[in-house]
Amino acid sequence: MKQTNIQKNTNIRDTSKKTKDQLVIDAGQKHFGATVCKSCGMIYTASNPEDEMQHVQHHHRFLEGIKYVGWKKERVVAEFWDGKIVLVLPRDPSFAIKKVEDVQELVDNELGFQQVVPKCPNKIKTFLFISDEKRVVGCLIAEPIKQAFRVLSEPTGMQSPNSKECPRAWQCSDVPEPAVCGISRIWVFRLKRRKRIARRLVDTLRNCFMFGCFLSTDEIAFSDPTPDDSRRLNRFQET
Repeated sequence: MKQTNIQKNTNIRDTSKKTKDQLVIDAGQKHFGATVCKSCGMIYTASNPEDEMQHVQHHHRFLEGIKYVGWKKERVVAEFWDGKIVLVLPRDPSFAIKKVEDVQELVDNELGFQQVVPKCPNKIKTFLFISDEKRVVGCLIAEPIKQAFRVLSEPTGMQSPNSKECPRAWQCSDVPEPAVCGISRIWVFRLKRRKRIARRLVDTLRNCFMFGCFLSTDEIAFSDPTPDDSRRLNRFQET
Protein backbone atom coordinates (compact mmCIF):
# COMPACT_ATOMS: atom_id res chain seq x y z
CA MET A 1 0.00 0.00 0.00
CA LYS A 2 2.84 2.40 0.79
CA GLN A 3 4.52 1.73 -2.54
CA THR A 4 1.25 2.35 -4.39
CA ASN A 5 0.70 5.70 -2.63
CA ILE A 6 4.26 6.78 -3.37
CA GLN A 7 3.81 5.92 -7.05
CA LYS A 8 0.53 7.87 -7.24
CA ASN A 9 2.12 10.95 -5.64
CA THR A 10 5.04 10.77 -8.07
CA ASN A 11 2.66 10.61 -11.05
CA ILE A 12 0.80 13.65 -9.76
CA ARG A 13 4.01 15.64 -9.44
CA ASP A 14 5.16 14.61 -12.93
CA THR A 15 1.84 15.66 -14.42
CA SER A 16 2.03 19.08 -12.77
CA LYS A 17 5.50 19.61 -14.22
CA LYS A 18 4.38 18.90 -17.76
CA THR A 19 1.47 21.38 -17.73
CA LYS A 20 3.32 24.67 -17.47
CA ASP A 21 1.39 26.41 -20.25
CA GLN A 22 -0.80 29.31 -19.24
CA LEU A 23 -4.47 28.37 -19.38
CA VAL A 24 -7.41 30.64 -20.16
CA ILE A 25 -10.95 29.89 -19.04
CA ASP A 26 -13.48 29.81 -21.85
CA ALA A 27 -16.57 31.31 -20.18
CA GLY A 28 -18.49 31.97 -23.37
CA GLN A 29 -16.70 35.14 -24.43
CA LYS A 30 -17.60 36.60 -27.82
CA HIS A 31 -13.91 36.92 -28.68
CA PHE A 32 -11.46 34.29 -27.57
CA GLY A 33 -7.74 33.84 -28.15
CA ALA A 34 -5.59 35.77 -30.62
CA THR A 35 -7.58 38.43 -32.46
CA VAL A 36 -6.64 40.79 -35.31
CA CYS A 37 -8.31 44.20 -35.18
CA LYS A 38 -9.85 44.97 -38.57
CA SER A 39 -9.27 48.70 -38.09
CA CYS A 40 -5.77 49.12 -36.64
CA GLY A 41 -4.34 45.68 -37.55
CA MET A 42 -3.03 44.95 -34.03
CA ILE A 43 -2.89 41.33 -32.90
CA TYR A 44 -3.90 40.89 -29.26
CA THR A 45 -5.44 38.35 -26.89
CA ALA A 46 -9.07 39.30 -26.42
CA SER A 47 -9.39 37.42 -23.12
CA ASN A 48 -6.39 39.18 -21.58
CA PRO A 49 -7.29 42.50 -19.84
CA GLU A 50 -3.76 43.87 -20.22
CA ASP A 51 -3.71 43.08 -23.95
CA GLU A 52 -7.14 44.61 -24.40
CA MET A 53 -6.03 47.82 -22.67
CA GLN A 54 -2.94 48.07 -24.87
CA HIS A 55 -5.10 47.48 -27.93
CA VAL A 56 -7.51 50.26 -26.96
CA GLN A 57 -4.64 52.73 -26.55
CA HIS A 58 -2.98 51.69 -29.81
CA HIS A 59 -6.31 51.64 -31.65
CA HIS A 60 -7.25 55.24 -30.88
CA ARG A 61 -3.73 56.52 -31.43
CA PHE A 62 -3.41 54.72 -34.76
CA LEU A 63 -6.79 55.80 -36.13
CA GLU A 64 -6.13 59.42 -35.16
CA GLY A 65 -2.75 59.24 -36.88
CA ILE A 66 -3.96 57.84 -40.20
CA LYS A 67 -7.26 59.76 -40.36
CA TYR A 68 -7.15 62.15 -43.30
CA VAL A 69 -9.48 65.14 -43.30
CA GLY A 70 -7.80 66.79 -46.28
CA TRP A 71 -7.24 70.42 -47.15
CA LYS A 72 -8.23 72.76 -49.96
CA LYS A 73 -4.90 73.08 -51.77
CA GLU A 74 -3.72 69.51 -51.41
CA ARG A 75 -1.20 68.40 -54.01
CA VAL A 76 -2.69 65.32 -55.69
CA VAL A 77 -0.03 63.72 -57.90
CA ALA A 78 -1.82 60.46 -58.78
CA GLU A 79 -5.37 59.10 -58.66
CA PHE A 80 -6.53 55.50 -58.67
CA TRP A 81 -9.75 53.56 -58.41
CA ASP A 82 -9.11 52.86 -54.70
CA GLY A 83 -7.52 56.13 -53.61
CA LYS A 84 -5.04 58.88 -54.43
CA ILE A 85 -1.48 59.95 -53.67
CA VAL A 86 -0.84 63.34 -52.09
CA LEU A 87 2.57 65.01 -52.08
CA VAL A 88 3.58 67.10 -49.05
CA LEU A 89 6.59 69.43 -49.18
CA PRO A 90 8.47 71.09 -46.27
CA ARG A 91 7.03 74.54 -47.04
CA ASP A 92 3.41 73.40 -47.01
CA PRO A 93 0.99 74.70 -44.33
CA SER A 94 1.56 73.64 -40.73
CA PHE A 95 -1.48 71.32 -40.64
CA ALA A 96 -0.10 69.33 -43.58
CA ILE A 97 3.32 69.07 -41.92
CA LYS A 98 1.63 67.98 -38.66
CA LYS A 99 -0.15 65.16 -40.49
CA VAL A 100 3.16 64.01 -41.99
CA GLU A 101 4.76 64.04 -38.53
CA ASP A 102 1.91 61.97 -37.06
CA VAL A 103 2.12 59.42 -39.85
CA GLN A 104 5.92 59.28 -39.64
CA GLU A 105 5.73 58.57 -35.92
CA LEU A 106 3.44 55.61 -36.55
CA VAL A 107 5.66 54.38 -39.37
CA ASP A 108 8.82 54.66 -37.28
CA ASN A 109 7.23 52.75 -34.40
CA GLU A 110 6.07 49.95 -36.67
CA LEU A 111 9.31 49.69 -38.65
CA GLY A 112 11.52 50.12 -35.59
CA PHE A 113 13.19 53.25 -36.95
CA GLN A 114 14.93 55.78 -34.76
CA GLN A 115 14.44 59.49 -35.27
CA VAL A 116 17.20 60.54 -37.70
CA VAL A 117 17.84 64.10 -38.81
CA PRO A 118 17.55 64.22 -42.63
CA LYS A 119 20.48 65.52 -44.64
CA CYS A 120 18.33 67.95 -46.66
CA PRO A 121 15.25 68.77 -44.52
CA ASN A 122 14.14 71.49 -46.94
CA LYS A 123 14.11 69.09 -49.89
CA ILE A 124 12.22 66.15 -48.40
CA LYS A 125 9.21 64.89 -50.33
CA THR A 126 6.52 62.87 -48.57
CA PHE A 127 4.01 60.85 -50.56
CA LEU A 128 0.84 59.75 -48.76
CA PHE A 129 -1.51 57.15 -50.21
CA ILE A 130 -5.06 58.13 -49.21
CA SER A 131 -7.70 55.41 -49.41
CA ASP A 132 -11.35 55.93 -50.29
CA GLU A 133 -12.09 55.68 -46.57
CA LYS A 134 -10.12 58.93 -46.02
CA ARG A 135 -7.23 57.19 -44.29
CA VAL A 136 -3.48 57.23 -44.85
CA VAL A 137 -2.66 53.63 -45.79
CA GLY A 138 0.73 54.20 -47.39
CA CYS A 139 3.70 56.51 -46.91
CA LEU A 140 6.95 57.12 -48.79
CA ILE A 141 9.57 59.65 -47.67
CA ALA A 142 12.41 60.56 -50.03
CA GLU A 143 15.22 63.10 -50.33
CA PRO A 144 17.88 63.94 -52.94
CA ILE A 145 21.26 62.19 -52.70
CA LYS A 146 24.42 62.09 -54.79
CA GLN A 147 25.76 58.58 -54.30
CA ALA A 148 24.88 55.18 -52.86
CA PHE A 149 26.42 51.76 -52.30
CA ARG A 150 25.04 48.65 -53.93
CA VAL A 151 23.82 45.91 -51.60
CA LEU A 152 25.72 42.62 -51.84
CA SER A 153 23.63 39.49 -51.50
CA GLU A 154 24.58 36.37 -49.59
CA PRO A 155 26.29 33.71 -51.74
CA THR A 156 23.88 31.00 -52.81
CA GLY A 157 26.25 28.15 -51.83
CA MET A 158 24.40 24.88 -51.66
CA GLN A 159 20.99 26.51 -52.04
CA SER A 160 18.75 24.82 -54.56
CA PRO A 161 18.04 26.90 -57.69
CA ASN A 162 14.33 26.14 -57.29
CA SER A 163 14.26 27.40 -53.71
CA LYS A 164 11.76 30.20 -53.03
CA GLU A 165 13.78 31.61 -50.13
CA CYS A 166 14.89 35.21 -50.68
CA PRO A 167 18.63 35.91 -50.73
CA ARG A 168 19.54 37.89 -47.64
CA ALA A 169 21.56 41.09 -47.92
CA TRP A 170 24.47 41.17 -45.51
CA GLN A 171 26.76 43.99 -46.58
CA CYS A 172 27.23 46.80 -49.06
CA SER A 173 29.89 47.43 -51.66
CA ASP A 174 32.59 49.94 -50.73
CA VAL A 175 32.50 51.44 -54.22
CA PRO A 176 30.11 54.41 -54.46
CA GLU A 177 27.80 54.70 -57.45
CA PRO A 178 25.83 57.75 -58.58
CA ALA A 179 22.23 57.99 -57.38
CA VAL A 180 19.60 60.71 -57.41
CA CYS A 181 16.88 59.78 -54.91
CA GLY A 182 17.10 58.19 -51.48
CA ILE A 183 14.01 56.56 -49.94
CA SER A 184 14.31 56.71 -46.16
CA ARG A 185 10.92 55.12 -45.42
CA ILE A 186 8.29 53.20 -47.33
CA TRP A 187 5.33 51.78 -45.43
CA VAL A 188 1.90 50.28 -46.14
CA PHE A 189 -0.82 49.66 -43.59
CA ARG A 190 -0.81 45.98 -42.62
CA LEU A 191 -4.40 45.30 -43.71
CA LYS A 192 -3.88 47.02 -47.09
CA ARG A 193 -0.76 45.17 -48.19
CA ARG A 194 -0.48 43.10 -51.38
CA LYS A 195 -2.60 45.67 -53.23
CA ARG A 196 0.35 47.24 -55.10
CA ILE A 197 0.23 50.37 -52.94
CA ALA A 198 4.00 50.40 -52.38
CA ARG A 199 4.61 49.88 -56.10
CA ARG A 200 2.34 52.78 -56.98
CA LEU A 201 4.07 55.00 -54.44
CA VAL A 202 7.47 54.22 -55.97
CA ASP A 203 6.21 54.73 -59.52
CA THR A 204 4.71 58.09 -58.55
CA LEU A 205 7.97 59.08 -56.90
CA ARG A 206 9.89 58.22 -60.07
CA ASN A 207 7.56 60.43 -62.07
CA CYS A 208 7.41 63.42 -59.67
CA PHE A 209 10.77 63.59 -57.93
CA MET A 210 12.49 65.62 -60.67
CA PHE A 211 10.58 67.93 -63.01
CA GLY A 212 10.44 66.58 -66.56
CA CYS A 213 12.37 63.43 -65.69
CA PHE A 214 11.27 59.84 -65.01
CA LEU A 215 13.84 58.22 -62.72
CA SER A 216 15.19 54.78 -63.55
CA THR A 217 15.38 52.12 -60.87
CA ASP A 218 19.17 52.43 -60.78
CA GLU A 219 18.86 56.06 -59.67
CA ILE A 220 16.92 55.20 -56.50
CA ALA A 221 18.35 53.92 -53.22
CA PHE A 222 16.82 52.67 -49.97
CA SER A 223 18.25 53.69 -46.62
CA ASP A 224 17.66 50.23 -45.14
CA PRO A 225 16.44 47.76 -47.76
CA THR A 226 14.85 44.48 -46.75
CA PRO A 227 15.79 41.15 -48.37
CA ASP A 228 12.67 41.41 -50.55
CA ASP A 229 13.73 44.86 -51.76
CA SER A 230 17.20 43.70 -52.73
CA ARG A 231 15.83 40.62 -54.50
CA ARG A 232 13.09 42.31 -56.52
CA LEU A 233 14.52 45.75 -57.17
CA ASN A 234 18.33 45.39 -56.90
CA ARG A 235 18.58 48.69 -55.05
CA PHE A 236 21.45 50.60 -53.48
CA GLN A 237 22.12 51.49 -49.86
CA GLU A 238 22.22 55.27 -49.62
CA THR A 239 25.05 56.97 -47.77
